[in-house]
Amino acid sequence: MADPLVLLPGLMCDARLFQPQIAAFSKDRAVQVSPITAFDTVEMLATEVLANAPPRFALAGLSMGGIVAMEIIAQAPERVTRLALLDTNCMAELPEVAAGREPQIVKAQAGKLDDVIRIEMKPNYLASGPGRVAVMSTVMDMAMDIGSDAFVRQSRALQRRPDQQKTLRKIKVPTLVLCGREDELCPVKRHEFMAELIPGATLHIVDEAGHLPTLEQPENTNAALGRWLTDTLLLV
Repeated sequence: MADPLVLLPGLMCDARLFQPQIAAFSKDRAVQVSPITAFDTVEMLATEVLANAPPRFALAGLSMGGIVAMEIIAQAPERVTRLALLDTNCMAELPEVAAGREPQIVKAQAGKLDDVIRIEMKPNYLASGPGRVAVMSTVMDMAMDIGSDAFVRQSRALQRRPDQQKTLRKIKVPTLVLCGREDELCPVKRHEFMAELIPGATLHIVDEAGHLPTLEQPENTNAALGRWLTDTLLLV
């Protein structure tokens, strides 16, 4: 039987981020979307995912979900059968980026989460095209449903996240590194760097997509994930 698939969504996202992937892959395997909103450190978020995950599983995370996925590999590599890192970052947060989160946190705590998401964050993450408005609407719905308290916890976790370059060098399972070609937050060069760190990793760039290729270009993304899920490469 195929390994279960655990999906980790990005900042202020939930299972709706992976709706096309759930539809594509749940007919062949168990698919679980694990929220990463309950704690304010990446380490605690990873521990929570592990506590609720199957004994062994394929793991895919997008953006902040990828950051938590790398920490899961650091904590329990023996439980992950394959890894996909989508539109993410293996490095610790730069001080200026961490400082830039403070005004966003203040706004969210003041009841202006919609302004943070709509004006300061998500619009620049998406590629231009006819589907952009619909994806942005889904992003806003997810963020407002998740709420300000979770935004603050997730922002604190990102500010204090560990550098995972050493973790990537030790990975011994089939790994996909994927990103949208127009991702301005986590650009292609960063994913090329991560793919070089991981032994035997596959790099896939999704055209006409920005930071959320799972929704922007689901067919292209699903094709890459499908190949990754059936890859029989064994690394030693």
